[in-house]
Amino acid sequence: MNKKPNIAIVGATGLVGSTFLKVLEERNFPFENIYMMASARSAGKTLTFKGIDYVVEELNEHSFDKPIDIALFSAGGSTSEKFAPIAAAHGTIVIDNSSAWRMDPTVPLVVPEVNPEDIKWNKGIIANPNCSTIQAMLPLKALHDAYKIKRIVYSTYQAVSGSGLKGINDLKNGLAGSNETTAYAHPIAGNCLPHIDVFLDNGYTKEEMKMINETKKILGDDSLKITATTVRVPVFDCHSESINIEFEKPFDLEEAKQLMDNFPGLHVIDDPANAVYPLARDIAGKDEVYVGRIRRDESVENGMNIWVVADNIRKGAATNAVQIAELLLK
Repeated sequence: MNKKPNIAIVGATGLVGSTFLKVLEERNFPFENIYMMASARSAGKTLTFKGIDYVVEELNEHSFDKPIDIALFSAGGSTSEKFAPIAAAHGTIVIDNSSAWRMDPTVPLVVPEVNPEDIKWNKGIIANPNCSTIQAMLPLKALHDAYKIKRIVYSTYQAVSGSGLKGINDLKNGLAGSNETTAYAHPIAGNCLPHIDVFLDNGYTKEEMKMINETKKILGDDSLKITATTVRVPVFDCHSESINIEFEKPFDLEEAKQLMDNFPGLHVIDDPANAVYPLARDIAGKDEVYVGRIRRDESVENGMNIWVVADNIRKGAATNAVQIAELLLK
């Protein structure tokens, strides 16, 4: 794109939508016109962006009749299924944050530091991966290119902000002494829930299968053996992940640390003797991914354990989508 694009924010009043705006402003993303869109329930609200007030318009079949180059969607799967094709048919490139298009073989699933080349074959829709998948991809890509991953075991510790405002309110209410819940099957305060999204026939949750299937697609390797257990924990922001990896090739631990620390958007924080490792409280509000507790898994040949933390609303959603939009401009 040689000109400044017209952009739309779909789901502009939601948690990720408002973070889209924050990240666009922080990164000084260039644009000609910006349109705020949401459901009928939120239409008419006013949002301030770069000091200018914008009235939120109702998303409908005619929203993309006007020229819009890029649309950032975070309004849920059913909304994306209906309106992303309408936008794409009008020449808009949709960057969608829902799970609706991620496993569609005709839709690129992109983490800009990992597989930016996949953007080139988009047909009007680009999928933003699941938040817990995005942060795992940076260290895994750095290691996979060097040592060829054979098997991955994911164990996640996911913040309530991943459930939107309802999840945040459940934790706030629980900390205030209420056991009433709107986001979860059980109270989240003082609890860990091994239950994110719905359970499937195979006993896994949808969130766990997202991580398994999306990892294979992004890394372009269906031969990977992957299993996952995803857990919601009483933390407001940032997902933490314990990742156990088995490689086909032997590795040098110091070299592996250097490979990860040199990888774009990834930082190694690993000094366990001084209790230094990535912590959710320290990383909230940041756009990068952090990795620590890097050590051999001595129970298998060529095994490694790592601990990965990132802000799930920023790098896990809004920032990743804006980074994709920046690549489109190039």
